[in-house]
Amino acid sequence: MRLGLVIDLDVCVGCHACAIACKEWNASGATAPLTDYQPYGAQPSGVWFNRIRSYEVGEYPNNKTINFPMSCMHCEDADCVTVCPTGASYKRAEDGIVLVDQTKCMGCNYCSWACPYGARELDRESGTMKKCTLCIDRIYDTFMPVEERQPACVLTCPAHARMFGDMDDANSAVSVVIRERGGYQLMPELGYNPTNHYLPVRKATPISTDNMGKSGFKDRLKGIVNKVVKR
Repeated sequence: MRLGLVIDLDVCVGCHACAIACKEWNASGATAPLTDYQPYGAQPSGVWFNRIRSYEVGEYPNNKTINFPMSCMHCEDADCVTVCPTGASYKRAEDGIVLVDQTKCMGCNYCSWACPYGARELDRESGTMKKCTLCIDRIYDTFMPVEERQPACVLTCPAHARMFGDMDDANSAVSVVIRERGGYQLMPELGYNPTNHYLPVRKATPISTDNMGKSGFKDRLKGIVNKVVKR
């Protein structure tokens, strides 16, 4: 089994609900609480598992804003694991989830430098590295209803841009949508074989702007009336 996320870039609106839900769940849990620095101060900051980058593609007026959520990719061949000098970073054989043993991590940052996706963050208060756990304390919680045993980011996404499932199961919903929509891995040339996949933005026919700025009959008539009628 290889658990991971599929993110549909075509419907992600960049609302940051996934990041907030991740923060809320993992800040209140016991496995990897996320630290906030001066949460009510002038410059609040903190540790996040999930961040959303936004950028523009194309030229105006046919440009488009792409919102790109980024978190740990749970790579099959994860360099963050191989470079860890204490064995704190490890990959679970049973489901492929990459975790950090907080009792072994010494915050040396090697894993952060090895990760090409910028998915790891140093918690300055605990002195240890933090990263996405796929909400492992949630997805295996048998006291929860089955439909809620998913990462918090998946459950909260209002656009349903996120899916969670087993990539090794050819018939799982995530495997099917990857095949049908041409899902892809980020930076496959590095050979890390990340588990998470992205669905590309659908191509849309550009809307013609040739007539923009040219007045129609209604506007011309309105102009004539304004010249004749004194107000």
